[in-house]
Amino acid sequence: MQQNQVNYQKQMEKILEQEQGCVPTLLLHSCCAPCSSYVLEYLSQYFEITVFYYNPNIYPPEEYGHRVEEQKRLIAEMDLLHPVHFLEGRFEPARYYDAVRGLEQIPEGGERCHACFRLRLEETARQASAHGFDYFTTTLTISPLKDAGKLNEIGCEAAQKYGIVWLPSDFKKKNGYRRSVELSQEYGLYRQDYCGCVFSKQEREQQKR
Repeated sequence: MQQNQVNYQKQMEKILEQEQGCVPTLLLHSCCAPCSSYVLEYLSQYFEITVFYYNPNIYPPEEYGHRVEEQKRLIAEMDLLHPVHFLEGRFEPARYYDAVRGLEQIPEGGERCHACFRLRLEETARQASAHGFDYFTTTLTISPLKDAGKLNEIGCEAAQKYGIVWLPSDFKKKNGYRRSVELSQEYGLYRQDYCGCVFSKQEREQQKR
């Protein structure tokens, strides 16, 4: 309960204030183009960003390919203050299924999702450390359905493990989620109706029925 009282937006704003006058580099893990839209609009004022698309959880492979292309298109079409680059991680579903083994029946938002967050954020931290980025973070905190406290906790752990600085966030604050919906409409982005994995797809199909 106490964890949820942390204001990650204010923590981030303090870091942005300290970096004023500089343009540090940021490796931004992105789950999809719609979620990244507002985050890119906001953070490109302060950072030179590389969008890291690492989502081995996505099912089926055709869905993965569609989301990658939408991410690339958005980056190409947005008019941003500082350069934004794109880096695609390996699409390795077997690694995802290994990470969530035994958690398949856990509902969305529980331990299976946390294991998935950890897999993706640790790989982002590893890449950020290997390539000398100043910071790393994720677009995942923009979703009202994602636990920002848990994401920041996992991000901090990954930062310590790989010796890189985590940028705290809760991008849904300051109407961030609403702005992402507006930008998605403006750019005609494909907005999926499930998180991405086969389990979330099955859960969503059951809800529709």
